[in-house]
Amino acid sequence: MIEHYFSCPYCWEPISMLLDSSVSKQTYIEDCEVCCNPIEVKVAFLSMELIHFQADSIEQ
Repeated sequence: MIEHYFSCPYCWEPISMLLDSSVSKQTYIEDCEVCCNPIEVKVAFLSMELIHFQADSIEQ
């Protein structure tokens, strides 16, 4: 697991998430720890190293 810091696409507050580097490609939904809005997270790893991170708001 690695900790990754980024800004929430809703409230723009800095937050962090733990990412599982044992799975090479992942897409999942996780709530912002500040504003509680759902964030679609897309990550990719190569040899346990983060090569892609995308955090998008979900249109509601």
